[in-house]
Amino acid sequence: MNFKAVIFDLDGTLLDSLGGIAFAMNRVLEQWGYPVHPPVDYRKFVGSGIRETVLCALPGSAPGKCDIEKFIKEYRQIYDKIWPRESAPYAGITGLLENLNKQKIKTAVLSNKSDDFTKRMAAKLLPGFDFRVVWGGRPGVPLKPDPAAALEIAGILGFSPGACIFLGDSGIDMETAVNAGMYGIGVLWGFREAEELLSSGAKRLIADPEELLDII
Repeated sequence: MNFKAVIFDLDGTLLDSLGGIAFAMNRVLEQWGYPVHPPVDYRKFVGSGIRETVLCALPGSAPGKCDIEKFIKEYRQIYDKIWPRESAPYAGITGLLENLNKQKIKTAVLSNKSDDFTKRMAAKLLPGFDFRVVWGGRPGVPLKPDPAAALEIAGILGFSPGACIFLGDSGIDMETAVNAGMYGIGVLWGFREAEELLSSGAKRLIADPEELLDII
């Protein structure tokens, strides 16, 4: 295997951000008079974009009665204030990125988080790393596991999909890798379990960021 690039998921892969997501969502749920969830529940709620996270967090009878767009707006307002103190790179991530940069391995970020938050979080929490592309969810572009954005990134990086690793912590990320013809590697430090990663098409699982260097 001769890999030339790594495309990273953001939440649960590069950044430990679950606490901030749970805090902001629970605050909005409280304001609307709905029950809140323990942070661990959000491990299964996130990954498919903010709308799906909201639908997972709301009680079963609420979506038909709730103004989802207003709810999302209020969530964004709270999250915007707290994410810098409630998010951080996982242990070993900065060292991994430094090594990839030294080896001239091209890197990119592709998240289902909104594009503005994805760009701002990567810039603030992972400064100085040469990500060639940092994309979140963008209007008119389907979210993962649709392969369109991943394939567009491969084209920008200048490599065939088969020369790219897609690194993520969820089944959605592994399905994206399969759909795009990339080498999917699931991380075990993120939000989901090994069983989900493997059943969704992961070629390998790693428990420490340094293991990626051995694969490359």
